[in-house]
Amino acid sequence: MSPIILMNDPRVVGIPVRDCGEALVDLRHLPFVHVDDRLADPEGAYAQLREGVTWRLARAARLLPEGLRLLITEGYRPFDLQAKYFEEHRSPAPPEAAPHVAGAAVDITLCTTNGIGLDLGTPVHADPAASDGACRTDADGLSVTARRNRRTLTAALATAGLVNYPEQWWHWSYGDRYWAFVTGAPHAHYGSMP
Repeated sequence: MSPIILMNDPRVVGIPVRDCGEALVDLRHLPFVHVDDRLADPEGAYAQLREGVTWRLARAARLLPEGLRLLITEGYRPFDLQAKYFEEHRSPAPPEAAPHVAGAAVDITLCTTNGIGLDLGTPVHADPAASDGACRTDADGLSVTARRNRRTLTAALATAGLVNYPEQWWHWSYGDRYWAFVTGAPHAHYGSMP
């Protein structure tokens, strides 16, 4: 297994950004996803993503097996909140390099059409130490059900053009620096939102 390139790797952080200026879209009004409100903020930022990311989620939703839906737990994260998270976790990355502040990243899982979450091995935002590494996308020791559900989620999102951050099975993005690094794009399409 090859080593995981982290988001704070200089090769990722150094990728230039040419923001295309796309607006954020509120996912709570879309029929093809469920939005979990446990991380809701008063402004509703958690339920927003750039338009291009939203289109790709719509495509991924159509690729899921009958009876399944995408369950969004967090999308856009305002800069101040991202800076707070980085401070709490002592992240060496600059907050402006994080894909959530660009509206380019989504924390996502699977649910039934009734909104009941499926088993993907760990909760979204599981701690690496507490989960004994099971939060990594290709973690060993997952149940057959969790592995199958991760493969279903991965197949739909990757086919739709999103990339996964392999440290977190739930973290997917499009158009940010990490996406550019993984796909070989010369620049990111989305930078930090005001």
